[in-house]
Amino acid sequence: MGIKSFFSKDKKESLDKGLEKSKQNFFTKLNKAVVGKSTVDADVLDELEEVLITSDVGVETTVKIIDRIEERVAKDKYLNTSELNRILREEIAGLLSENNTKDLVDFDLPQVDGPYVILVVGVNGVGKTTTIGKLAAQFKSLGKNVILGAADTFRAAAVDQLIMWGERVGVPVVSKGMNTDPAAVAFEAAKRGKEENADVVIIDTAGRLHTKVNLMNELSKIKNVVQKFIPEAPHDVMLVLDGSTGQNAFIQAKEFTKATEVTSLAVTKLDGTAKGGVVIGISDQFKIPVKYIGVGEKVEDLQVFNKTEFVDSFFKNQS
Repeated sequence: MGIKSFFSKDKKESLDKGLEKSKQNFFTKLNKAVVGKSTVDADVLDELEEVLITSDVGVETTVKIIDRIEERVAKDKYLNTSELNRILREEIAGLLSENNTKDLVDFDLPQVDGPYVILVVGVNGVGKTTTIGKLAAQFKSLGKNVILGAADTFRAAAVDQLIMWGERVGVPVVSKGMNTDPAAVAFEAAKRGKEENADVVIIDTAGRLHTKVNLMNELSKIKNVVQKFIPEAPHDVMLVLDGSTGQNAFIQAKEFTKATEVTSLAVTKLDGTAKGGVVIGISDQFKIPVKYIGVGEKVEDLQVFNKTEFVDSFFKNQS
């Protein structure tokens, strides 16, 4: 199935299903918070604050949302609790729209001189290599020539897994095996990408959050060697976060953004968790665009992140 056709109805159904646990968790808590209440008063707002925080929206983002709702309550003294879902939906959508990040329409990429290079970082276990494999499949389905670089060389499974994904989706993988210099792999991947006029080169790296100095040095070295062939590269440094870890995802985002310039985020495993609120908090706090979200096992369950669709799906059948 082509990406264009998948983006509409099937994509929406997949997103709805993927967020089901998060929605159920959030609205069960919210309904308990407002039971027996007719107006949005201080007690309801206190309960709402707790619901947002325990749903992994994050403290800072929660405070912003509560402040906005308080302003609306002040204007309308008798705001009904039955309207709370609609108001909450509007304020969350408004908050996310202020991040100045454009929603992607599909898996297409900007035109650049030479291959578009994506450097992918993230700790082990977040679904980093799987995300790369699915991304490669999506790009290939658009007719793009894709090359993968297995530069997460400190974990044997990462190299083997990427090779397996390459074989599965019919995309070449540059690999030098385990315990080799990640920069050497990145060098070869960029060189091959340039020589073969590839559209996209995706380099898997930084599978462990070792000391920030080591991480900075490793990524700087990789960037330097890639730029020998593609001067503007990397065009995107994507951090992959496991949405099911909730607040740990925030911590990882903080550590990686301190160690290197992260330009986009992919949040995985949202279907297996009740912590989908983490996407709202991360999108708001880091002001780094969430480009992709993972809402299931299938290749097409890696979706481009659309703020409006996400909020609509989250509040579906709740207003």
